[in-house]
Amino acid sequence: MIPLPSTIPVFLTWSIAILLAFIIGEYGFKWIKLPRISTYAIMGFILGHSQSGFLPKTHSDTVLLLINIAFGLILFEAGYRINMRWLRKNLWIGITSIAEATLTFIAVYILLLCFNMQTSTALLLSALSMATSPATVVRVLHEQGSSGQVTERVLLLSTLNCILAVFCFKVIVAFMILKTSGSIWQASYVSLFALVLSMALGGLLGIVIAALVRSTKTTTHNMVFFAISIIFLVTLTHSLNLSPIMATLTFGLVSRHRRIILNSSQRGFGTLGDLLSVLLFVFIATTLKWPHIIEGVGLGIALIVVRQLSKILGISIFAHVSGISWQKGLLVGFAMAPISAFVILLLEQTHYLGINLVDKFSCLAVAVLILEIIGPIMIQTAVKLSHEVPDTKEY
Repeated sequence: MIPLPSTIPVFLTWSIAILLAFIIGEYGFKWIKLPRISTYAIMGFILGHSQSGFLPKTHSDTVLLLINIAFGLILFEAGYRINMRWLRKNLWIGITSIAEATLTFIAVYILLLCFNMQTSTALLLSALSMATSPATVVRVLHEQGSSGQVTERVLLLSTLNCILAVFCFKVIVAFMILKTSGSIWQASYVSLFALVLSMALGGLLGIVIAALVRSTKTTTHNMVFFAISIIFLVTLTHSLNLSPIMATLTFGLVSRHRRIILNSSQRGFGTLGDLLSVLLFVFIATTLKWPHIIEGVGLGIALIVVRQLSKILGISIFAHVSGISWQKGLLVGFAMAPISAFVILLLEQTHYLGINLVDKFSCLAVAVLILEIIGPIMIQTAVKLSHEVPDTKEY
């Protein structure tokens, strides 16, 4: 028999939190043009257990599963929108991504060492700093309805350095496990084996689903087909301690190149995607604690500044040779600020290893909170300054 008294309050509080965040987000977007994600972050932080105590201290397995599904839906779309032919024709884009991510890693690592941070911790935080969260990028670009060079490049580069960050993070974790346990098998499983198997599962599912979609000879239910497949893929990889991030990205990439077409109305998975996005970005902010914010504000702000300057410099240097003006290169670098959703979900997926950097290192909590609020604003500003937002769009 289901223990109703213990389950109803938890789901009720989350329902109220999502409703409040959605309503205030709509008014904020309509009145002051504040990106909805920024409002969701503010509401999530205020309603979190460490602030107002409205939401529970620990998150149930059901909530965590829904969060991972929400992230998976967005990552699928990010992977779906990668055009590999574009990368093959313009190798400088790939070089730009590697250069920008490497420069960010080195700059953040030096900064953290200057603050006397332990080497292993500095390496992990530097790897996380390489990434730009595709989840935030995709949702804000959908909201703005933008299209153009800056829009497409921000989306592509954020996805590429997300992949680079996952690989780098997993390799560092593997070395840490090897150093402490001496188990080559355990270290290999956490790093290369887990990533390769995750990508293989995503690629295989992409091939199978593409064949099934073709066999039905209809595009009406493609969105439902892919949504159910993503739920299955996220659940499977999460239960096997693999990487849902790499699996869903690969699934989207393979689906695109198997020539499965999703029209504009199917992008973002419609109402399902909108609903889960509210839950995702509210959840991200609830994981942060006010005492950590106060404790790490100095180093956290320094981390944000160094990371942002590194991304702007790394992208701007190669702007001209990669086919855009240096002005647009600056805007692309400026829009690469978001990190929050990627960092929190990656760390949630590595809790079984005993890694909890958000709780242990306050500077990361500061960076996550600030960039979840101002990151979407920076993307919105960049696409507007590049004149890639239509003059009239539905709100």
